[in-house]
Amino acid sequence: MTGAALRIRFALLVGLLAAVFLCSFLIGRYDLSVGDMLYALAGQMGIVPVTHSPASTVLALRMPRIVGAVLVGAALSVSGAAYQFMFRNPMVSPGILGVSAGAGFGAAIAILWNAPVWLLQGVTFAGGMCAVAVTYIVGVKLCRGGDTTLSIILAGIIVSTLFTSLLSMTKYLADPYDKLPVIVYWLMGSLAAIRPEDLPLPAVLIAGGMLPLVLLRRRINLLSFGDETAQTLGIDVERVRFIVILCATLMTATAVSLSGIIGMVGLVVPHLARFLVGADARRLLPASALLGALLLLLADDFSRSLWTMELPIGILTSLVGVPFFLYLLIRHHRRLR
Repeated sequence: MTGAALRIRFALLVGLLAAVFLCSFLIGRYDLSVGDMLYALAGQMGIVPVTHSPASTVLALRMPRIVGAVLVGAALSVSGAAYQFMFRNPMVSPGILGVSAGAGFGAAIAILWNAPVWLLQGVTFAGGMCAVAVTYIVGVKLCRGGDTTLSIILAGIIVSTLFTSLLSMTKYLADPYDKLPVIVYWLMGSLAAIRPEDLPLPAVLIAGGMLPLVLLRRRINLLSFGDETAQTLGIDVERVRFIVILCATLMTATAVSLSGIIGMVGLVVPHLARFLVGADARRLLPASALLGALLLLLADDFSRSLWTMELPIGILTSLVGVPFFLYLLIRHHRRLR
């Protein structure tokens, strides 16, 4: 693929993301005209005097979830792409090391405590990070001498099972008329509850996790050739692996604390990005970020416009992602035959 073709495809991704970002303000139960939207946006940016029109109120309500969709989509997609490189497995998703199960358990505990939103997000984030820390300790530190990649994956399965069991126990103990519905709804994933004050810290954490991965994209490329080959080429495999796990976990835990569990994005989007820009991490990671933000933004638009009641976005992404995952499974099986 030539450099000109790549630049055109990246330009199209950026243009589509910008267009969908602006159009998302027009989608919802309250109709806005393009003129009202542009004037209200100009008021939000300080270009024109701020007005207290219905358009400004609607924009203030829709802005957090639109920005949140961009952040969560980019975080999950880049995390999934980085893990697929590191584990050399196209079926790997951001939850492979137990971050989603740990974050879900943390959120359930916080809901039982009647925790405020900021504490709910903090406990959710801590639960995800704790789960991956246990996975890393078991898979790398306690299982030395074997296949480290396989050990980490098996440790992730064990930790995921543990925290999923703890989550099930918490749901069993929850009040079925009060707490249980809140826990179940949160686990379905939604961007509806995001407020403006919820965004600055997650934006910093996601950017802080994404930047090292982008800077290390050449070394991440070499990880896909296997540990021995990467070491021969001068790569400190254990150090790079630790950085990838830390950064991907940071982004995934932050995304889950912001939106709940949204499945299939981190698995499907990296494959779509490969179709567009190839398998080179130098191109794939930025493309995954753009495409993940674009697709989750579209999914959120559909979830709040197709039905009278808003559909949790995690359900929609799973329904769309399952057929694609089945296609990947069949394709991978045929390659092995």
